[in-house]
Amino acid sequence: MASYGRSARGVEGSFANFVHIIVLILAFLMTGQALAQAPAAAPAKPIKIVAFGDSLTAGLGLSANQAFPVRLQKALESKGIRVDMINAGVSGDTASGGRDRLDWSIPEGTEAVILELGANDAMRGTDPNVTRAALSDILTRLKARKIAVLLCGMLAPPNYGADYADRFNAIYPELSKTFGVPLYAFFLEGVAADAKLNQKDGIHPTAEGVDTIVKNMLPTLEAFLGTIAGQRG
Repeated sequence: MASYGRSARGVEGSFANFVHIIVLILAFLMTGQALAQAPAAAPAKPIKIVAFGDSLTAGLGLSANQAFPVRLQKALESKGIRVDMINAGVSGDTASGGRDRLDWSIPEGTEAVILELGANDAMRGTDPNVTRAALSDILTRLKARKIAVLLCGMLAPPNYGADYADRFNAIYPELSKTFGVPLYAFFLEGVAADAKLNQKDGIHPTAEGVDTIVKNMLPTLEAFLGTIAGQRG
């Protein structure tokens, strides 16, 4: 009897273990089914950006798909950064002209602006105080709308002299500090004065020049947009 009892208890233990295993398997299968039926997480909405500038933004002399905003969007998307980019570049625009059209150029829902203005001011020898005041007004109004700004700097040509260049070139880093916005020091970095990367006018970049601008600016843009994405959460 004792032997029979031990045997019975062994059978009961084996059966209990078997039932336990079956329960675990069923639980695993049900969990997997639930996960399979659960909807996938929705991808993050694209960041709405306006590239706001002059002919350097508009893409003067280039086809539409070669313009800076288009090439930049493609470069960002290749990095897995989804953006909805608007090209708000107007050829010949000055900082003051940009200020005058700001409200209708930057639609509601815009999260970020790439601000590229001042090249025409510098080429015309505009008083740096006028350029500074216009850019300051633009930054003030965008800040009031809670729109993040990446400020793109510009450098004055040498023909107006060192004093003019010093006053003009100081505008961008000083505004960046005053308004607490990130600065890309020189929009045409790596392209200006390189004949191979500029059109015949020596001012506007070729398609290859635009790609160089995008490549050089991309790390700054990634950091800028990463901050915006983080603030969404």
